[in-house]
Amino acid sequence: MKRILIALFLFGTASFAAAQIARPTNDVLGAHLNYGRGCTACHSPHSGASGNGSALSGASTAGLAPLWGESVSGLYGKTITTGGGKFTEVLPASMSANTPDVSGMLTCLSCHDGNYAPRAMMKNTVYEKLPSTYATANAIPTLLGTSGAGSNYLNDHPMGLSASIGCGGSNWDCAQTNGVIRMNGARSSQFVTNYGFFIKPGVYNNSAVVVCTTCHDPHSMNVVTVSSGSNSGLPAGTYTTMFFLRAPYNPNDTNPLSNQTAQFCRQCHADKSNEMNGSSARTVF
Repeated sequence: MKRILIALFLFGTASFAAAQIARPTNDVLGAHLNYGRGCTACHSPHSGASGNGSALSGASTAGLAPLWGESVSGLYGKTITTGGGKFTEVLPASMSANTPDVSGMLTCLSCHDGNYAPRAMMKNTVYEKLPSTYATANAIPTLLGTSGAGSNYLNDHPMGLSASIGCGGSNWDCAQTNGVIRMNGARSSQFVTNYGFFIKPGVYNNSAVVVCTTCHDPHSMNVVTVSSGSNSGLPAGTYTTMFFLRAPYNPNDTNPLSNQTAQFCRQCHADKSNEMNGSSARTVF
């Protein structure tokens, strides 16, 4: 029996080790290297969009948030409707608005919007190796609002100041204070042990809300580091991710039992989790 237990322990350790990756040899900025322009494709250390050569009329406040170097004037005050028409967001009227959709949405859409914003360095090219069945290589839509539903955001994930994240009911048994979520309930804490809580909600009117940067880290495309003592029960190490997502997420995993991509979504969608449905399944890589 002792040998069997040792073998099972070693197998589990090997499975976690396989989920981790060596330090990547490619730049973690990935697609956000923007054909060699690097950081200055988005940020300008001086003079905002004017300093980056992309200023347009009405963009004088562009550099007030994260030294932004792209023109966002075409997006000011525009209304976008997401989540099948259930969530409506009126974008900020300037970069000086003190709301999370400035650096969490407006900056992202200055390149990723396909309707109102100049397309900047966007060439709609995929930089990641994807499964052959995962859409069409080098033709995945990265321009929001032009992805198969006409010139709108109806088929995009809910986002904006009205897309709140709650606790209780069909949500996690968590606690929320001034927009900060604590996964301290019996089931939510078990989920943190099994996977973690990596997302970064925005805070608006003391509530947690979904913006682009809630799920995406624009500065690391393919790697997530889990440190000892972090808000995750996964072993410390470096894990594969894709699409600039903030947590382990790898649809290229060859294990047919892998559930890591579902685990990412379950950080918010508690009712789809194992913990909320009585299963003892943990994270499988």
